[in-house]
Amino acid sequence: MENKSPGATEGTAIKLDDIGMSPFLVRVTIFSSGGPFLEGYVLGIIGVALVVLTPTLDIGPQASGLIGVASIVGIFVGALAGGWVTDLLGRKRMFIIDVLVIAALSIMSMFIVEVWQLVLLRLLIGIAIGADYPIATSMIAEFTPRKYRAISMGVIAAVWYLGANVAYIVGYFLLHTPGGWRWMLGSSVVPCIIILIGRVAIPESPRWLLSKGRAEEAAAIVRRLFGTNVVLDDEVAHTKTKFTKIFQGTYLRRVIFVGTIWLCQAIPMFAIYTFGPQIIGAFGMGEGRTALIGEIIIGTFFMIGTIPAMILAEVWGRRPLIITCFAVMTLALAVLGIIPNPTLVVVIICFTIYALFSGGPGNLEWLYPNELFPTDIRASAMGVATALSRIGTVVSIYLLPGFMAAYGTGPTMVVGAVISAIGFLISWAWAPETKGLSLSVTGSPEFRGR
Repeated sequence: MENKSPGATEGTAIKLDDIGMSPFLVRVTIFSSGGPFLEGYVLGIIGVALVVLTPTLDIGPQASGLIGVASIVGIFVGALAGGWVTDLLGRKRMFIIDVLVIAALSIMSMFIVEVWQLVLLRLLIGIAIGADYPIATSMIAEFTPRKYRAISMGVIAAVWYLGANVAYIVGYFLLHTPGGWRWMLGSSVVPCIIILIGRVAIPESPRWLLSKGRAEEAAAIVRRLFGTNVVLDDEVAHTKTKFTKIFQGTYLRRVIFVGTIWLCQAIPMFAIYTFGPQIIGAFGMGEGRTALIGEIIIGTFFMIGTIPAMILAEVWGRRPLIITCFAVMTLALAVLGIIPNPTLVVVIICFTIYALFSGGPGNLEWLYPNELFPTDIRASAMGVATALSRIGTVVSIYLLPGFMAAYGTGPTMVVGAVISAIGFLISWAWAPETKGLSLSVTGSPEFRGR
């Protein structure tokens, strides 16, 4: 037995949903979060690399938008396909393959000589990262006890921002190095190796095995990891994966809800991270390394904002958290858009407030889809929600450079405020409360959560 989880005493049967945290569960959370870390990293590093690549390869606004959007399009494709394959074949296999693919593509990116090659490789990297989302989040949701689920999913949101910040730090030191942009694009191979080493020893999800009728294998994994007295909960023991189930009855509304809140949080946030140095520079906060320092500071507040959100999701509840956060985020962007020529202090305060309160929706966009769908379609639903969120993100990032050039930063911030306001309204109408409930309850079609 690898370790015995706290809360599981000898002779007393306890459900997997009710055990305490253990070193193994911490490891599942950390290394499953590798995919979001890599997305934050590759989106952040391309923003820095473009500073040098733009004059080197004579990249115009449209080509810049295409480069920024390529990985997002890839995530759309990868999330859809990866979620379905994960529900069919299991979590473990693709858990390893996709990291190997990202590492190989990162190395290839170092040798590009034309814009189309960079666009293609960014697209392929996005597909691999998108496939990792449903795999990794399903692993976390299906292993983690319910009272720690919001915290574990919050770690995913936090490491996205951590990945982006690390990318900006790497970019800071490589910005003026001859050929530094090549090392920037290839540098993601380093976290890939670390993530791969950590993932190898993580077994298949016992909940997935149970949902496929492989009860003995599931029980053996639970006994080995947590002790002979820990059992799985009362989920259906054998369910055939049916992708169309996501779009039937109450599940259709749930997938629209999680896709929309993700969309409304991601569009402004992705824009800031993909073209962060340019946006910061447009507000008069400097260019080059100075802009990168400002972006690192803002990115740190994005990351910090996920921490209280982890706790408040369990103490306060999912529903009040997401409604309040979207309201404040809307106000912060509206101020930046409405005030003409805002001072440096106003810009910093508004971006900081937006970043801190973005932690609520940022955490819940990972948590909700994993709680609101059963095991047989959980990864597929996560993939669909991710894909839906990326449709608008693709359009926004592609259009952002031209829109900013034509209308300026003020109108751009107003558009961001409108998008956040839509997230507020959708959350007010549809956000359920899943705090303290088991996956078998929240994933059932009868669950309403209000």
